[in-house]
Order: sequence, then structure tokens, then C-alpha cells
Amino acid sequence: MSQLFSPITVRGLTLPNRAWVSPMCQYSATDGVPGDWHLVHLGQFAAGGAGLVMTEATAVTPEGRISPQDTGIWTDEQAEAWRRITGFVHGQGTAIGMQLAHAGRKGSTRRPWEGTGSVPAQDGGWPSVGADAQPFGSYAPARPLTTDEVAALPEAFADAAQRAVDAGFDLLELHFAHGYLVHQFLSPLSNSRTDRYGGDFDGRTRLPLEIADAVRARTGVPLFARLSATDWTEGGWTLDDSVRLAKLLAERGVDLVDASSGGNTPHPDIPVGPGYQVPFAERIRAEAGLLTGAVGMITDPRQAEEILETEQADAVFLGRALLRDPHWPLRAANALGADVRWPDQYARAKSWH
Repeated sequence: MSQLFSPITVRGLTLPNRAWVSPMCQYSATDGVPGDWHLVHLGQFAAGGAGLVMTEATAVTPEGRISPQDTGIWTDEQAEAWRRITGFVHGQGTAIGMQLAHAGRKGSTRRPWEGTGSVPAQDGGWPSVGADAQPFGSYAPARPLTTDEVAALPEAFADAAQRAVDAGFDLLELHFAHGYLVHQFLSPLSNSRTDRYGGDFDGRTRLPLEIADAVRARTGVPLFARLSATDWTEGGWTLDDSVRLAKLLAERGVDLVDASSGGNTPHPDIPVGPGYQVPFAERIRAEAGLLTGAVGMITDPRQAEEILETEQADAVFLGRALLRDPHWPLRAANALGADVRWPDQYARAKSWH
């Protein structure tokens, strides 16, 4: 039995395999509302055999978007638009999850193919907010959130979570990584606050724990958290910190940590290579006692199979590999000799000769 194509059950939800779609921003929504692009983009992965399809980082508030073209889940109109997409994915026999996010100081920026930097108000931008006033690289300085504004964020995440579940999403992921708002609170490099949301480890982790509590209290679906396991920068957030936080998240009902890294400093020195982030998932899995997903240059079916066979992670999240080949899971199943369900429309392609 292939480990990659064995089912896994998380809080009562059975996922047909462990080749999952990593959240990937598309910068193609209007007023946070997903459209035809998102239906086709996410739908192709469901038709291609992925065991779980994850949305891009979806903002819980308007100012939580990375770009003006990011998707959102702060209105009922947005939720209704997502319902068409969840329905299609379910029709392919797989599950769909939403990543809930707030960009913080990395918000109001241009989408990649239109340049870099912050978007001015006259072009649809807004003043970004953050744990403190430090800008990210050359971006505009952020307005530090007040203590009361920070304390209100868990309810914003919980409201978004409820909308997502009502729109048909099977699970949720809390985006605590890649230099976005919650990661900004976690790292000493981007959190110089002196109130209860800053200072020591307990203060800097207060916000993510409050968010996890609020979302778990509102919904009973499986709950993931994406962490940047390390800042790759001296004096920043570390893997030891991530293990410690993962244990606390597990106590609050988080079921899986999606272990990534970086994103909080502009030019970290990262030793990029095949599977370079897998050891983060392995250590968090071993020491925190919860499921993990591995990410980062996982491209070959046998590479993915080995990660699972050696218990370095419980699933693999694929990004660029799926953009290049949305049917990667079907091809991988053939390579590994696994028997998987093909869409009836693709039956003629089962012969690989």
C-alpha cells in the first residue's frame, strides 16, 4: 500500500490521499470575491486527484489582504461565491479547505506581475497595520494596532471561519506564517510591543492562541495552522519556538501544523534544495505530538512517498509541482502502483503506454 495514496482521517474527516494542494495566492479577485479563475484553478486540482484542495490566503478583513486582488471571506457575498467552488470540488470526491489570513504590514502591495511595493490609496490601496510600525523592506511603514484592535482579531477570524464552514469548506487553516500579521506578532524581529501582546514568548504567542481558541469554539471542523518554523535570521523566531507553540496549539484543538519557513525578513539566507523544509515537519511531529504537513520543493512521487514512509510528516503539500502538472497525483499514483479513483472523463488516459 502506498503511503501517499492511503487515506487519513482528521477529526472525523477522511481525506482520500495525502497529496495536498498548498495555498497559492492568485491575485485575481474583485473586492475579495472569487470568480471563474478560482473555480478553474482549484477545480483542476480536484479533477487531477489531489486529496485536499486548499484555497489561497483568504483575508478575514479588507485590510487583511496582501493585494487589492486577494480573495476574502468577510462578507456574505464572498461566502456565496465560494459555495460554487466547494460544490465542484466535492463533486470530484475530495475535500476543500480555506486558509484564513491577515497580511498585516505586508498588506496593500502590488500583485507580482505589476511590480513591487505598496499600493497608494488612489490605486485601491490602504494603510497597512502591524504588530509595530516597522515596515517590511521597502514597503510603507505600518500603523501599529492598538491593544483593543488586536484583541478584536480572534473574533474576526472566528466570523470568517463560520462563513467558510457555511459555504461548504471541510476544514480550515490559520495562516501564522510567511511574515504576515500573526507571524509579525510571533517574531522578536517584528514585535517590539510593550502591551500584553509583546515582550516574552507568552506575550508574542498570545494572539495566535486566542485566534485558535476563538475558531475552535465556533467550529468543529479540522483545524490546521501554517507556521514559519524559523525566520532564518539571527534573533528571530526559531524551530525551538515553533515546537513550543505547536504543543500549545495542539492543546487548543489544532489538528495539524503545516510547516513552512521564512517570509518575515526581506533577504534571509535560506539553503534551498529538494525537501529543505521537511526536517521542520519531522521535528514538530515528533516533539509536539500532532500531525504535520511537509512543504518545499517536493516534486517527485518517490520523494513524497519516502517522506511519509519514514514518518517525517503525515501529508505533503504541493505548490509549483501542481501548477506545472495539475494531474500530478494521478501520475504519481501510476508511478507508485497505487489504485486511485480517476474522473470518468479521464478514463481513456489510464493507459500510460
